[in-house]
Amino acid sequence: MAEKFDHLEEHLEKFVENIRQLGIIVSDFQPSSQAGLNQKLNFIVTGLQDIDKCRQQLHDITVPLEVFEYIDQGRNPQLYTKECLERALAKNEQVKGKIDTMKPPALCFG
Repeated sequence: MAEKFDHLEEHLEKFVENIRQLGIIVSDFQPSSQAGLNQKLNFIVTGLQDIDKCRQQLHDITVPLEVFEYIDQGRNPQLYTKECLERALAKNEQVKGKIDTMKPPALCFG
């Protein structure tokens, strides 16, 4: 499973780098750089196709909407997992406490 993500990550990194380079070409565009611009645009189209192929391999993966909210807020999405685990642990301790209070006291025969 991790290999699928590694493959997608590799394609995304290449795509981001091509976009960055495209921005540089466009920001200082000269007619002589048209061939480089065309080549970079072709790389971007190919990169999108590669990303789409990865999408087909990851069709069964679901991401909670809250993760995207974390990203939109500029927060690390790994914090979502950490906070979910902390909430689950707290709820587990709360339920355990309720169970312990409902258990009958142990009888001591001596």
